[in-house]
Amino acid sequence: MKRPIIEIDEEKCNGCGQCVLDCAEGALAIIDGKAKLISDVYCDGLGACLNCPEGALRLVEREAPEFDEEAALTAKAKREGATATRHHHGGCPGSMARTLTPLTGGPAAAGAGDLRAQVPTWPIQLRLLPPSAPFLKGANILLAAHCAGFALPNLHSEWMRGRVPIIACPKLEDNEVLAEKLTAIIKHGGISGITVLRMSVPCCGGLERLVHRAIEAAGSTLTPETHIVQL
Repeated sequence: MKRPIIEIDEEKCNGCGQCVLDCAEGALAIIDGKAKLISDVYCDGLGACLNCPEGALRLVEREAPEFDEEAALTAKAKREGATATRHHHGGCPGSMARTLTPLTGGPAAAGAGDLRAQVPTWPIQLRLLPPSAPFLKGANILLAAHCAGFALPNLHSEWMRGRVPIIACPKLEDNEVLAEKLTAIIKHGGISGITVLRMSVPCCGGLERLVHRAIEAAGSTLTPETHIVQL
């Protein structure tokens, strides 16, 4: 099967080991002074290790066996001399892909003090979203600026209905990492549409550029629809 998986540029890698610490599944190791992918089946394609100070890691889509979480955690525990457990997916429970409410339904009524989530899918942060998440297959995506949720009181009722929400900030986040993740999502998920919801401030224009860059890199024919929230 083709799926997102990590690729390491050994020329850029200085063996600092940051990626090894970031990879909760234990898919990476420092061997002969360079980061190495121990086994394809240990890599979940989430991209938690992309925060490499040298930019030596990136997500690619290639033929690879399916991610085997149990095998990955068992191997990791064996190397660490511990007993493997499966308390949650990966290193961070918050990165586990989940469908919370039907995409076709409106937001549930919430009163004061009601802290139930009002999003259809999780996670919503682009950097945390696994490209292989089942709810991305053929999805219509709403890529919104972080600020949009606070600026628009009608975000849920008018913008999220029927769409998978994803948020990102081109000003505060690494655009290379965001571009690689979005490219993988477009290629792997067979995305049906992308709506960009950005703020009118100049720096937010990076969100549009990010989308066009990812569409081109993915070889997609998608035509994104952009809406600007005026301040």
